[in-house]
Amino acid sequence: MFLRRLAAIVPRSTRFFSSKDSLDLARTIAELNKEMESVFGELPPDGLANSGNRSFMAQEPQHNSHVNLSYANDKFTAQEPHSKTHNLDENAPGLTHVGSTGKAQMVDVSPKENSSRTAIATCKVLLGKKVFDLVLANQMAKGDVLSVAKIAGINGAKHTSTLIPLCHNITLAHVRVDLSLNPEDFSVDIEGETASTGKTGVEMEAMTAVSIAGLTVYDMCKAASKDIQITDIQLERKTGGKSGYWSREE
Repeated sequence: MFLRRLAAIVPRSTRFFSSKDSLDLARTIAELNKEMESVFGELPPDGLANSGNRSFMAQEPQHNSHVNLSYANDKFTAQEPHSKTHNLDENAPGLTHVGSTGKAQMVDVSPKENSSRTAIATCKVLLGKKVFDLVLANQMAKGDVLSVAKIAGINGAKHTSTLIPLCHNITLAHVRVDLSLNPEDFSVDIEGETASTGKTGVEMEAMTAVSIAGLTVYDMCKAASKDIQITDIQLERKTGGKSGYWSREE
């Protein structure tokens, strides 16, 4: 009878028990232990020496909702699978916009010292030859593409904290946006520069400036082509703050 019940519960190799059946599992284990004692008698004090080490174990390494049932030294036991932990490098740079609970947060910059900060970002808008020639001749229906995009980029830099939720609302001392036509690849090259004196950097303001300028170029030219591409939005250089000087070229 015992062997039949044992085979029904643990057939030869592997049997999994989900956590929702933990109460039934506990009762089953208790009953099996009682039957083991009735058949083989109670374990001697040196159970390992006299009874041997007969064991089998069911494991589900990738699913935490299962309980492992093992039989060793004439006893059935239930074991929770080991959880996997991921150790992060303590010296790796952290994400400042993520709090201790993992939720998004605005960084508190009040303890920082004021310093002079600058940033330069660039962007490229690929027009194609047809649109490039129209912009060069200032024949776009909406007007002067480069002038409108320049003003849009400056305005975009000043509204960065409105567009990007966790950016600080800072006072910009200077914004420069330059656009130039590049006949080599029929594109518009855009460069933006921002400057401020304060407790946080102006990199996002520079990148927002060139992004908005690029989007404006697209808007001004989209009637002539939908194939225009805005590419290579990137920070080129920054100064100030705790990290000091940084340049993409170095």
